[in-house]
Amino acid sequence: MQETRSIAAIEQELTEDFAMFETWEEKYEYLIDLGRKLPMLDASFKTDDYKIKGCQSSVWIHSYHKDGLVYFEGDSDAMIVKGLVSLMIQVLSGQKPADIVQAPLSVIENTGLSSHLAQTRSNGLRAMIKQMKLDASVYGASSPQ
Repeated sequence: MQETRSIAAIEQELTEDFAMFETWEEKYEYLIDLGRKLPMLDASFKTDDYKIKGCQSSVWIHSYHKDGLVYFEGDSDAMIVKGLVSLMIQVLSGQKPADIVQAPLSVIENTGLSSHLAQTRSNGLRAMIKQMKLDASVYGASSPQ
């Protein structure tokens, strides 16, 4: 069985990736590239049931629970936001529900994104993280420990 990398280890790796770029233009390009690499979300999940409330852009997050781990899929109609979706999926997907719920998620602060995102994008990102943690808590409550 493959060892799951911790959320902290994934965040550290992403922080180092962002640190390779000198300008914010390059960092935004990297974020957009992350979004381009995000697998297509099945159209059946692009409904109001999966849409994140509080995002200016359209953002859909689908989660499922398998073998004690939570997995996320997502999409957005805005390229930078799609990159943020990809970033959070990389950090949280394939983790135990309790680890997701308890994760401080320092990657946004450590990469500098928190101070370089427009207020509306920051609010949307917080709403997305809140929904992902909520999904994880529901899976955690419904599965035997």
